[in-house]
Amino acid sequence: MDADASIRSTDNDAAVARLSAVQKRYLDDPFIKHLVPRAHLQPLRPPLINVGTFVRSYAIDDLTTQWLEESGKLNQPCQIVSLGSGSDTRFWRIATGPLKENLATYVEIDFPEITTKKAMAIRKSRELSSVLGTPADVTLSQGSTALHAPKYHLLPNDLRLPPAETMEHLFMIPSPSTETSILSSSLPTLLIFECVLAYMLPETSSRLLEWFVTQFSKSSAPSGGVLGCVVYEMFGLGDTFGRVMVNNLKTRNISIPGAEPFLTLDSLSQRFIGSGFTAAHALTLRDIRKTYVDRAESERISTLELLDELEELDLVLNHYAISWGLFLSNPPHGSSWSHWGLKKQEK
Repeated sequence: MDADASIRSTDNDAAVARLSAVQKRYLDDPFIKHLVPRAHLQPLRPPLINVGTFVRSYAIDDLTTQWLEESGKLNQPCQIVSLGSGSDTRFWRIATGPLKENLATYVEIDFPEITTKKAMAIRKSRELSSVLGTPADVTLSQGSTALHAPKYHLLPNDLRLPPAETMEHLFMIPSPSTETSILSSSLPTLLIFECVLAYMLPETSSRLLEWFVTQFSKSSAPSGGVLGCVVYEMFGLGDTFGRVMVNNLKTRNISIPGAEPFLTLDSLSQRFIGSGFTAAHALTLRDIRKTYVDRAESERISTLELLDELEELDLVLNHYAISWGLFLSNPPHGSSWSHWGLKKQEK
């Protein structure tokens, strides 16, 4: 078995967890069942996992929705790049939702083994493929490891490789016939890393973040380049519970060198600042669950399943965080973006 197989297996864990949260009505996602093999046979996950999946999804959805809404207010359709996207369904949820006109391009990048399976699932499912456009709009390339549609691109790549060598093509005009590159530094762009950077060396993930900042620092847009980034991952692994988490992963041949150096929320924010971002914030999933989830939604979730291990839930959620960073190449002209972020809710 190759060394990365264990890392790739974590995508199936996340997809099955999301499927469980959908089946128990924590989340509304009609698309995930098409990306989980034998979805009808998958066991439900325990309430603790379902709640954690809900909080993670709620926070990332909130940040993404705000990004789309702000883009709409500025009459600038935005781009979203999901790195290590796995079986994520966010493109389909946006493309069938009320903010679909605010999206210019959605790019997903992952290991070729992952993108091949996803491309196959998309082609196999009418529910997934119909959202991309007509059959003539959808093309495969690179030995069926890549898939392209007018607003959606699924691309194979190892994110640990130097981005200047493997991702430069995203911002380059591919050929005279297409006229446009996949991404443009003149449009507001949101990067999403869901439990991805933890598997990379810190210097490797910093290099990737810095590369994107450099691309948007060169933006020709009148208001300057606008780049946002959302990261979800475990942190604070220096205590007893954190060491148990690390050891449990080691039994599955999974190491997380990109999580172990980040012991505090402040260190997660500082990663963004050190990579050139203008502003950054970080919150634990525990804090998000208690203070940042809409009250009506919190009440609805509380009725779905009996959750008797509240102390354990808090302990787990305290070791996962959502952090987000913002880069503005021309801060005075991009000031409307400074309000982007999770907001405390009235309880």
